[in-house]
Amino acid sequence: MSSLETRPDEVTCGDGPAPEGQVTVLAPREVPLGGPRAMRVRRTLPARGRTMIGAWCFVDHYGPDEVGRSGGMVVPPHPHTALQTVSWLFSGEIEHRDSTGVQAVVRPGELNLMTAGRGVCHSEVSVTGDEPHLRVLHGAQLWVALPAADAGVEPSFQHHAPEPWTVPGGRVSVFLGTLRVDGEQPRSPVATYTPLLGAEVVLDPGARVRLVVDAEHEHGVLVDHGTVAVGDAVVERAELGYLAPGRAELELAAGDEGARVLLLGGPPFGEKIVMWWNFIGRSHEEVVQAREQWQAELGHESEGRFGAFSYPGGESLPAPELPQVRLRPRG
Repeated sequence: MSSLETRPDEVTCGDGPAPEGQVTVLAPREVPLGGPRAMRVRRTLPARGRTMIGAWCFVDHYGPDEVGRSGGMVVPPHPHTALQTVSWLFSGEIEHRDSTGVQAVVRPGELNLMTAGRGVCHSEVSVTGDEPHLRVLHGAQLWVALPAADAGVEPSFQHHAPEPWTVPGGRVSVFLGTLRVDGEQPRSPVATYTPLLGAEVVLDPGARVRLVVDAEHEHGVLVDHGTVAVGDAVVERAELGYLAPGRAELELAAGDEGARVLLLGGPPFGEKIVMWWNFIGRSHEEVVQAREQWQAELGHESEGRFGAFSYPGGESLPAPELPQVRLRPRG
């Protein structure tokens, strides 16, 4: 997914952890995906005071959205650098195309992970049709920052359909990393460049589910629907609860209607990154160079930094204008 803000802020990421044991609840802000009938997404990362959870640096939550009414998701070819995009759906389908030659469909309960590395471009468009499972689009788009040593790797694409694990009070699907669940330890085979946890947890009404987690990781609990008590905090729909390192066990308690959450985790990233529009860099100059190269190519140069692919929907997405000041650390 692209950030389609016309005046995107520069974000310097690399937070210090909150006090151990404390749960910080991050409220979302609404961002349009562009167009006259723009589908709106709810963004919780980056946020003021918290820009990363492990290497997770971007969290968008969207839907349920009636595709026939809103037009769904239509994101033309756009670039990325030094990150991985993680697509996870609850309903609907999205066609993904990218300059590595991949054409794939994102489906509910299946992970699509694209590594941008030195540079890639891709598009995301809702699959439409009269079938009931295509009428409502609902899911999350997340980004993972690559460490400096791996920021220039070759772009690539991975797909994984995790087997849901049934546990007392719900079920768990681990799509990245590993998690101990009811004595079992489901593990994802998907490769990442820092230790990560990504899992969907569905809770029955009134259920309490205990998960064994890595105490060296910080964690985020994104609530898709329902309300969930995490420690001494209640996290509402579309909010993101942040937990600092130090917990070896995490208890999630659902309200009367049950709940569904995405559990994200990883060790504190340990590096500062500058994130502007769809680019991650370590300096102002890196971001400016990436923007200039994309504007020169706009997805038309197969041998260029970002490559090219056939996109039936029209032209590529131009980059916004840079701010009139040097991109610099803040916050």
